[in-house]
Amino acid sequence: MTDTADRVTRVAADLMESAAAEGSRQSRSAKQQLDHWARVGRAVSSQHSAARRKIEAALAGDAPLSLLSAEEGVVFNAEIAASVEENLASADYGATLAARGITTVALDDNGDIVQYRPDGSSVILERQ
Repeated sequence: MTDTADRVTRVAADLMESAAAEGSRQSRSAKQQLDHWARVGRAVSSQHSAARRKIEAALAGDAPLSLLSAEEGVVFNAEIAASVEENLASADYGATLAARGITTVALDDNGDIVQYRPDGSSVILERQ
């Protein structure tokens, strides 16, 4: 049997805030709520029922969404939302656009508007 002691880990701030809010409604701490959600998600993900296979086929693009029931659609949407959030957290859009030769602008940590060029150079356009 594995050691079930709690391990220190980082959790996305939005999840922690949601867990604190929902946890207070459910008489749980934020950690207890996160544990609850993780266990429910694990149970749902591990089910290889016909419904789960339909959802996985729809996620892979091998089945039309119209074949999903309302409940299956909720799970499908949750899977898509989680995937999008995970990818957004690790995406470097500046590097992607620079590789395509696109100049971008963004606010820096000081609130200045900075132009980032594909060659890696940058210039402050407007100083706050």
